[in-house]
Amino acid sequence: MTITEIKTLLAAITNPDDQRIARFMTDPRKGVQQAVQRTQKRLARQQEYLAAFHQRFRYEHQFWQRGVEYVAGVDEVGRGPLAGPVVACAAILPHDFDLIAVNDSKQLSPVMREKLAPLIRREALSIGVGVVDNIGIDRMNIYEATRVAMKQAVNQLSPQPNEIIVDAMQIAVPIHQTRLIKGDAKSISVSAASIVAKVYRDELMAQFAKQYPEYDFEHNAGYGTAKHLAALKKFGPTPIHRMTFSPVEKIRNNDSLLRIYS
Repeated sequence: MTITEIKTLLAAITNPDDQRIARFMTDPRKGVQQAVQRTQKRLARQQEYLAAFHQRFRYEHQFWQRGVEYVAGVDEVGRGPLAGPVVACAAILPHDFDLIAVNDSKQLSPVMREKLAPLIRREALSIGVGVVDNIGIDRMNIYEATRVAMKQAVNQLSPQPNEIIVDAMQIAVPIHQTRLIKGDAKSISVSAASIVAKVYRDELMAQFAKQYPEYDFEHNAGYGTAKHLAALKKFGPTPIHRMTFSPVEKIRNNDSLLRIYS
């Protein structure tokens, strides 16, 4: 076989125990040896990803083994921004869920999140999304607004879950809850919910960016970046800003500012 043919064959191998790898290891050609090494590294990475995936699935499997059929992961995004809503998602995944790239949304690139979100929606048994806008956040405070958004998300699920895995929060629903610190990195259901919530909120902020282009919402998602803060100081807060959040509150109280969106 030519080196090109061997490279093509190796690129299609998915099993690290495939006997063809061992056979090609004895080929003296440098190009073949390089291809074998790349294949071994690729397969080793895949095994690491698969092992990490199964590790993130351990909580769900423990509940299923105890007869708890519907386990929902719940997570939120948008507690820290100066503008826009807080968004929560609840996700019930099937036993055969196989998207091994699903992880804490913060560890994924925007492109990967956008690819995974529709796949998660397609594979999930049920998805719920809750949203509390900036007005609700100012009225309740961000912690309570987050709990409300999470409750909305859970209430949208059908079937309703028998167990909830939530990232260090307590949701006001009569369902037993397992609270995990950094749950979005420990539970695959919470990871899936974090991705859907993040993509959903980013899309909302991209729409707001068309209304308020000076604030760069399509890039900062409402967080207090330098460009966002500069626009806030120059133009004042928009109707989607959280007026109780500093520095928005300080700027709003400064009567000398010109507010083009007030």
